[in-house]
Formats: sequence, C-alpha cells, structure tokens
Amino acid sequence: MALTIGIALGDVTGIGPEVTLKAVAEELALDDSRYVLIGDANHARELNERLGLQVPLRVISSEQEDGRVSVLDSLEPPLPAQLPAGSPAAAKAAIEYLRAGAQRALQREIDALVTAPVNKEAIIRAGISFIGQTEFLSEFSGARRTAMMLLGQDEAGRWLRVVLATTHLPLRFVAERLTAEKVELAIELASEACRTLGLPRARIGVCGLNPHAGEGGQLGTEEKTTIAPAILAMRKRQIDAVGPLSADALFYSAYRGEYDAVVAMYHDQGLAPLKMIAFEQGVNWTLGLPFIRTSPDHGTAYDIAGQGKARASSMLAAIRLAKQLARSRNAKEIQHAV
Repeated sequence: MALTIGIALGDVTGIGPEVTLKAVAEELALDDSRYVLIGDANHARELNERLGLQVPLRVISSEQEDGRVSVLDSLEPPLPAQLPAGSPAAAKAAIEYLRAGAQRALQREIDALVTAPVNKEAIIRAGISFIGQTEFLSEFSGARRTAMMLLGQDEAGRWLRVVLATTHLPLRFVAERLTAEKVELAIELASEACRTLGLPRARIGVCGLNPHAGEGGQLGTEEKTTIAPAILAMRKRQIDAVGPLSADALFYSAYRGEYDAVVAMYHDQGLAPLKMIAFEQGVNWTLGLPFIRTSPDHGTAYDIAGQGKARASSMLAAIRLAKQLARSRNAKEIQHAV
C-alpha cells in the first residue's frame, strides 16, 4: 500500500517550499508514495512553475485527496502574493500549517509528517509564544516524553546520531534544568530509536556536562549527582549506556562506530559535531511523539529563498527517513494484527 507523506511547508518566505518541491520532484520516480503539501497553494504553484520543476501539483480540499502530489491550503484567505522575508503573516501561517499537519498525523490521514523550516524569531515577533517545532508538536499531541534526535552521515557513510537531554535553553540555564529524569528519557528514547532503525545493537554513549566530564568533581558535580545515576538506572533496565564521558572524545569514538548514538546534555554540544559531518544531510527526528515526524536540519535561509539556490539534500533525507520509519511501523502493525 502506498504511503502518504504530509509535508508542512513552513515559512513561505524562506526556503521550505523550494526544498520541498525539489525533494518531491526527485522522489516521485522512486516509489509510489503520495505527498500532501500543507501550505499556501498559490506560492507553491508559482514557485513550481518558476523553477521549472514540473511537480504535478493538485490543490485539494480537506475532505478528499487525489493525485501523487496534493496541496492542502488550510488558510482562508490565502497569503498575499508578495511577502517580505520574516513577514508576520507568513510566520502565523507557518504555525497553522504545522498544526494542520499534526492533526492529520494524529488522525492517521498521513503516514508521517515532515516539517519544513520555520523562523522562531519571526514567529515570536508575530506575537506567538514559541520555543520550537519539537516543543509545539509535543504539546499539541499531549506527548510528555519526547526528545530530539539529530542524525546524518558523511560522504563515506559514517553516521552520527545525537539525542538531546535539553533542547532550546539559554546555556546559563542548562545546569539548573538538567535532571536525572531528562537524561534517563534521552537514553531510553535513543536506545529505542536504534532498535526502530534496525541497528544490530543500541550502544549509547552519554556526554558529561562539564569539560572532561567534570574532572572527578573538580570542574563541576553534575556528572556525579545527575548524569551517572541516570546511566546506572538505565543499565539496570538492560540498556547499554556508557558514561558520563568527555564529549570531545566521545564524539570521535561515536564517529568511528564505537557507539550507535550519543546523548548530549545541551543543544550545541550535540549539534556542532553532527553538523560538522552532515551539514547538508542532517535530519531532525522527534522521538516519543504518537506519530512520525522528521524535518531537515536547517533554517529558513531568507537570503537565498526563492532563487533556486537552496539544496534539497536535507529535506530529501528527512522524507526518506520518514518513509523508512512509516514502512517499519506499518509492517509491525500488520504483523501484530495477524
């Protein structure tokens, strides 16, 4: 049975619509998957024609779908034709597209949701309280145990998979808000993700928070008071977690294949190494949601939006991971039903 992948187009003044159309154009010949693009139909059609992508777009209502690539425009009235970068109207629309996509995913009208980039600053300027898409989707779906996994591979096929114990926090708040429960959850979800990906093992390396993993308490005590107890609790549950380890050495070891995933304590600790090796192929996968959600690991790139310059490699990777996860889930559901 053909998969249906929903793609929320994000901020239409950014590169989200462009990389989506380019990725879908490349994917169409590979399998029989269907795509529902959730966003402004006029912008999508104009961009499709201007870039000469020839994606067979069909505008649909919320009640029915037809064709390989449908555009579901969930806003009335539609957005104006010309909007400046970071427009409040575009920012508000991006949230509505995200909400519409999540609703469809919850109702299983789509097999997975891929989300194009939004701009947090523009959304907040538009008067909307917003931390990030991961947090928005967690709250919208009522999922209280979620985490971000960022994953990607280099040109030689060497992977990094990183799960964050904390996400979008100012650095000065990380130590006080890091808890053993958050570290345990990140380790647990990282292990489950490795199994879902079909990896033969699920060995999780866990970073320390402080330089040199605290240097035995000389450079901080969070490793002893928070991280080590969480690792011990996970090991008692037969989860193969190792640490806390100095992050600089751990990422090198993970890159060499000694660990299947890394749990990082804060955003840039995990994302800087990941983007170093997979800047154009990185994918954000939200673990713990009641539906599959992936996204490209880049922003709106207002400076090149609509010029045909944006590379679709990260969006392609996000779509392909979403399809891989959806096929795996559907196969397991069929197996359990037999």
